[in-house]
Amino acid sequence: MKIELEQVLPTEIERRSFEIITEELEGRTFPKEQEMIVKRVIHTTADFDYADNLKFSENAVVKAIEAIKAGAHIVTDTQMAKAGVNKKSLAKYGGEVHCFMSDEDVAKEAKELGTTRATASMNKAARLNEDVIFAIGNAPTALVRLYELINEHKITPKLIIGVPVGFVNVVPSKELIMRMDIPYIVAKGRKGGSNVAAAICNALLYMIDNER
Repeated sequence: MKIELEQVLPTEIERRSFEIITEELEGRTFPKEQEMIVKRVIHTTADFDYADNLKFSENAVVKAIEAIKAGAHIVTDTQMAKAGVNKKSLAKYGGEVHCFMSDEDVAKEAKELGTTRATASMNKAARLNEDVIFAIGNAPTALVRLYELINEHKITPKLIIGVPVGFVNVVPSKELIMRMDIPYIVAKGRKGGSNVAAAICNALLYMIDNER
């Protein structure tokens, strides 16, 4: 069988990818503010299940964009997610990306308290004197700790991106976040990952850039 390669210029690959995604969605539509987030996650993962799995609280995207424009910082639970976020775009609005997972004080606290580093890193994030968007793509314990911190009135996130991947406590941790009166974008079920968390952050940033 002959293998036929599509001839696409390097500068056109992303555009063509989004055309294919739109074609394969077969006319399916999404709320305007959600469409580019859904499509960018599909672009990142090549997984069309996200067309159904991604759940948005009311006005989550609008609120997240307002927060970014006002200088909100982003906290991730992995260095991979931190690396994937477009820091140059975020910096234009005064924000920074943080990941505390490798910090010595986080490792020490986790050991002393018998918790995961993800839990301890959320405690450290709660001490930031900034508005924060959380992008959680790996650790359900981070989502659980955020749930606790919110209930303890120690933090009020501008948005929680809850997309950890895996099997142990992944689904329940996402369900906890969706019960709260906090803006969220959550991937229901077991799917997710650091790449998904970064893709959602970047989709928000690119939506703002396209407004300019």
